[in-house]
Amino acid sequence: MKTIYKLILKSYIGPMFATFFIVIFILMMNFVWRYIDDLVGKGLDAAVIIELIMYATVNMIQMGLPLAVLLATIMTMGNLGENYELLAMKSAGMSLLKIVRPLVFVVLLISIGSFFIINNLAPYSNKKMFSIIHDIQRQNQALEFQDGLFFNGIDNMSIRVEHQNPESKLLTGVLIYDNRSSGGNMTTTIADSGYIRLSEDKRYLLVTLFNGSTYEHTRGSQWYTKSSLRRHTFERQDGQIPMTGFDFERSDENLFSGSSQTLNINELQHNIDSLEMAVNRTTTMAYNPLLRDQIFIKDPDAISPPDSIIVDRSEKVYAKYLLDSVPTLSTRQKQKVYSNARQSAISARNSFSFDESTSKEALNQLYRNKNEWHRKLALPVSIFIFFLVGAPLGAIIRKGGLGTPIVISVIFFVIYYIISMSGEKMAKEGTWSSLLGMWISSIVLFPLAVYLTNKATNDSALLDFDWYLGKYKVCKDWVVAKLPQRWQDKINKK
Repeated sequence: MKTIYKLILKSYIGPMFATFFIVIFILMMNFVWRYIDDLVGKGLDAAVIIELIMYATVNMIQMGLPLAVLLATIMTMGNLGENYELLAMKSAGMSLLKIVRPLVFVVLLISIGSFFIINNLAPYSNKKMFSIIHDIQRQNQALEFQDGLFFNGIDNMSIRVEHQNPESKLLTGVLIYDNRSSGGNMTTTIADSGYIRLSEDKRYLLVTLFNGSTYEHTRGSQWYTKSSLRRHTFERQDGQIPMTGFDFERSDENLFSGSSQTLNINELQHNIDSLEMAVNRTTTMAYNPLLRDQIFIKDPDAISPPDSIIVDRSEKVYAKYLLDSVPTLSTRQKQKVYSNARQSAISARNSFSFDESTSKEALNQLYRNKNEWHRKLALPVSIFIFFLVGAPLGAIIRKGGLGTPIVISVIFFVIYYIISMSGEKMAKEGTWSSLLGMWISSIVLFPLAVYLTNKATNDSALLDFDWYLGKYKVCKDWVVAKLPQRWQDKINKK
């Protein structure tokens, strides 16, 4: 028995590691493609790129593990079935559940380990990753010139060079548009050659130009003042321009700790409790003035007397008027009553709108935290469910290698991903509860896993059309038997 279990584990571990790294590589390529515009042309150190990829990889594990487990399980069971090893084990009296017993323990360990990664490592890595991405997006493009093209990586400046010597870095045919002046003046510099480079601390742009002219277009302080153009020729001109954004500066990662993706399950629970109190408080703040001022209340029992309106709570002008008494008032008194009522309604509406927006924001944060809380539990469970789907499916199809298992795994994973994203979207909008939205994919796949396990245990063909036809006829006969006799006669005649 131990020998058989060693054989099964050996057959599973290899494909598991291989498929896991393949899936992580594919997901990482998708991540790099997503942020390719932010990474290219920034002159980033290799250490920064490696650090970003390392933290992103930790975040990819939670998505890669379910697919890797499903693919590895189908491949393992398919190889055993294709080589008749699975048949030999069953002939020796071993059931399918007994055959996959060692794999069950392995997948359970993987699920538990994934929860540790999702709950402990992923929040820390997400915080680091968000910080690095923010710093990269904030950094300006590297100072690199292309022949005949304008470089616009410096605010309010455009630089064009005809040619750059790749060895000496000498620029020829330099054209610089400088619009940094606050008075609206623009300076145009043309030079035969020169050097433009950043200082070692990347705080200054060092400009050295040879044999050129500077044209300064000046205008007065008033819009109607005539502008003037001044020209200055030079043989050599040195300049130093203060620069910001070229040096890669790291932000404090604690600034990004407020996101739900950077919190563990205990911190999320604390946030959920606080946000529920905040939502209740802001909702009460929004509706209390309406209830207190008796504005927009449709329940007559809530108003005493029901036909009264409050004119002035300070009671300095008018205390209270009955609705039937308003027509008897003078024109001036009517105007004061109507004006006071209108101002009260406007004030209540404005206060309600502000408090309502605050309540909605707190509610959205509550939904995000609840979704993340359930995600940390649902993903490890989904890994085990994918195993329950893959083991009987591999035993049924009896196909090893990469071809058929990859196709089947991708189909199941796409279905899982679509259902999961749809449920999460509904949970974010508050249409569904977080419990249903984040667990809907597992709820859908679990009956399928039970069905496939039953088919594989009984050695039933998955695509046995005669079996499905028999079940259809049984269901049809049962439905027809419940119908009235005249409908049964019509159906039988057909």
